[in-house]
Amino acid sequence: MSAARRMDFSNPYPSARSAVLGRNMVATSQPLAAQAGLSMLLKGGNAVDAAIAAAMVLVCVEPTGCGLGSDAFAIVWDGGKLHGLNASGRAPAAWTHDRFAHLDHMPDMGWNSVTVPGAVSAWIALWERFGSLPLATIAEPAITYAEEGFPVSPIIGRAWANGLKRLGGQPGFAEAFTVDGRPPAPGEIFRLPGHAASLRAIVATKGEAFYRGELAERMVAHSTEHGGALSLDDLATHTADWVDTVSVPFAGHVVHEIPPNGQGIAALTALGMLEELGIGDAPPDDAETVHLALEATKLALADADRFVTDPEAMGFDYAALLDPAYLKQRAGLIARDTACEPAHGEPQRGGTVYLTAADSSGGMVSFIQSNFMGFGSGVVVPGTGISMQNRGWSFSLDPDHPNVVAPGKRPFHTIIPGFAMRQDGRPAASFGVMGGPIQAQGHVQTVLRTLLYGQNPQAAADAPRWRVDAGRKIAFEIGWDMAVVEKLRARGHDITMEPTNSLFGFGGAQTIIATEAGYVGGSDPRKDGGVVAF
Repeated sequence: MSAARRMDFSNPYPSARSAVLGRNMVATSQPLAAQAGLSMLLKGGNAVDAAIAAAMVLVCVEPTGCGLGSDAFAIVWDGGKLHGLNASGRAPAAWTHDRFAHLDHMPDMGWNSVTVPGAVSAWIALWERFGSLPLATIAEPAITYAEEGFPVSPIIGRAWANGLKRLGGQPGFAEAFTVDGRPPAPGEIFRLPGHAASLRAIVATKGEAFYRGELAERMVAHSTEHGGALSLDDLATHTADWVDTVSVPFAGHVVHEIPPNGQGIAALTALGMLEELGIGDAPPDDAETVHLALEATKLALADADRFVTDPEAMGFDYAALLDPAYLKQRAGLIARDTACEPAHGEPQRGGTVYLTAADSSGGMVSFIQSNFMGFGSGVVVPGTGISMQNRGWSFSLDPDHPNVVAPGKRPFHTIIPGFAMRQDGRPAASFGVMGGPIQAQGHVQTVLRTLLYGQNPQAAADAPRWRVDAGRKIAFEIGWDMAVVEKLRARGHDITMEPTNSLFGFGGAQTIIATEAGYVGGSDPRKDGGVVAF
């Protein structure tokens, strides 16, 4: 395999934004959130303070992708060690298989799609372990935007209107997220007083109000009123868990993800296969490179779909999916001139927002939180601004599948933060690509472009993407060289072309790369956000 390249600061793609450089940096999908994070760094805070502040602002200014009822994951480099955090919620104790046996699929809206929300617990866990500023200081920008209002940004405004069409009838949604029954227009000032009140309660009690106090009681009362199963005990027993990351070597680096129940392991298995195949001789946008990446991703996603769930229910150690012998066997299934119909292997058994922040002392945070499917379940607890996720949809109803719904179980999760280390133990990159099923695939494409081919993070974000849908069906973003597309079609890939403005179809990347001089950041032009630094 070709060695990793020196970073290239040119940008061959249409948006032609420049990468941002600095010693302290925040990259988010909405510029007000990025500025809130940067303000913490200017106050003398660290990357974790910045990440929490940005995350809190995002639940206000980008409610289409996340909310107070979200889940979250994080990877933190503290200057000497990586730490993983899984703050995803579990199924209510009353969610037996029999409860949903009359359905063909788990619900995607309403209270019967709602698992315990974990994002608030992530903020508190990060702050208690690594935060340096008072929690009230960190929350101040979010509370101000919620109380005084913020201008709705253009892409979020479009997603907001789409969400209302689908979810406007869900309990509490119109009250919280409309103006006289309509969505706010881009540029219009919108206020979220319920969010502000809830944030104040969360800060005052260090999260206790959300899981064991007044806010918990209001969530449970609303759930009960509308046929849900969420209980006070479900909320009180929730934990955000510190975990070790899982990793594979790739392109002279080590790429890290959060272990299952998240799909990050799919990105790692794809990269492990590509390392085995020696990808890197052809240019990044060449048909040969893209074909290999597509084939490895298809096989990795087939494994994730078959096996990944709450690790206690997988039936074997998830590390088996990263065993070098298994990756070599899976890579051996890839033909260099023909698209395959992917199937899972047999390992040995034993609506989302992403942000990243880095500070001048060397700390870096990769953080992601999501309500799923844009506004999640559509349920909003009256007077609180708490919009509930719909992660329950990700459970299977097949009693023989490891991801079958069960009480107290964490479902398969799409949201994943990524991180890369250099082989000498120094941090290399913090990255993520929001957007449901594109995320593991987006990680593969980001890692290929930045760590293997040396593209700067803005060019990597601007580059057109592909998305594996099912079998040989692939979606390509308009902007690809059609000669490359035709070569891939000739190999058997069933390709459709989709516009860039398909909202979540090709995700939204935020990346910070560590260099000897500081940091280099890139932010996805498919979103409203940006990179800020000093």
